[in-house]
Amino acid sequence: MLKKLKTISQEIIHENPWWKLRHDRYEMPNGKESDYFFGVTPGSVMIVPVMPDGRIIMVVQYRYINQKQSTEFPCGGRKEGEDFSVAVTRELLEETGCTADEVIEVGRFQPSNGLLDDEMHVYLAHINQCGEVQPEEDEEFEVMYRRPDEIDEMIERGDIWCGETLAAWAMVR
Repeated sequence: MLKKLKTISQEIIHENPWWKLRHDRYEMPNGKESDYFFGVTPGSVMIVPVMPDGRIIMVVQYRYINQKQSTEFPCGGRKEGEDFSVAVTRELLEETGCTADEVIEVGRFQPSNGLLDDEMHVYLAHINQCGEVQPEEDEEFEVMYRRPDEIDEMIERGDIWCGETLAAWAMVR
């Protein structure tokens, strides 16, 4: 069994409203010291919204880092101290304009355990009403409705490439 690494020091070197960048100094089992830089968040949510007719709601948004559009399930960060159920309701309304009468947590995962300390909670939401999308100032979304078999085809073609969306889809299937 691998030994736990010993933390020597921790320092927050950048902070913004969404995450912190942390620098840790640690000791390896052989006694050598090393540095680790990573992001820390208060957690995040991803919602797989299901319409009464069985279609799934997805959002298309432009991902700056990748310089292209991405088709994803609605998702977002949890605010510090915020209940995950509040984050689910907020993100669902912001990105789809919808509300749900039933929300079920289906699982959790670490989306990028080498770069980010973030636990993503995945929810299945049974939609009861949809209105206007309510994005934040720096967000823009297009909403789409797809049958499960269409989502599978999009994945096979490489049209859906967001790792978090792929993981969530595997969890709800």
